[in-house]
Amino acid sequence: MTNLRSSSPAPALGESDAQALAALDTAALERRLLRQADAAWQLAREVHPALPRPRIWFDLRGRSAGQAHYQRGGLRFNRTLLQENRQAFIDEIVPHEMAHWLVFHLEEGRQARPHGHEWKTVMRNLYGLAPVVTHRFDVARASPAPYLYRCRCETVHRFTGRRHSQVLKGTRYRCRHCRAPLSFVHREPPE
Repeated sequence: MTNLRSSSPAPALGESDAQALAALDTAALERRLLRQADAAWQLAREVHPALPRPRIWFDLRGRSAGQAHYQRGGLRFNRTLLQENRQAFIDEIVPHEMAHWLVFHLEEGRQARPHGHEWKTVMRNLYGLAPVVTHRFDVARASPAPYLYRCRCETVHRFTGRRHSQVLKGTRYRCRHCRAPLSFVHREPPE
């Protein structure tokens, strides 16, 4: 990848206004994300003019903030994490996912590692951002884990509904510390 412009001292897409984002309702916030995704796509097209425009969905759940979904032809975002982390989401997660989209569509992109050299280069040199792989958002509301389990060392283990369902079907889990089997204690009531 040789056509990327040199590193910028500031984010290439600018920095969003936290107060303005805080005032937006859900629909307006999603429209704002769509505009940021379009700006990130337009910038990526400077490097790869044939880059297809990704479709955007707000259907991602769980701990992930975003995902480039190549088979569906677009980017998926977590609506709950967007609501709770507006500025970081707009300023960091959108370019992060668009960088994946761009790298995948480059000539050798299908062989590139997801957060490998090519992706890091796009993050630094095109978007002017540090290539941070994982977010630090609180995922308690986005990925509730109300099923409590305990082990011999009395460590509390929180399971999601999906993992608890696996236990009910016979899957056994062990504590990573004491290696004792985990046993169900109770389900916390929803907030």
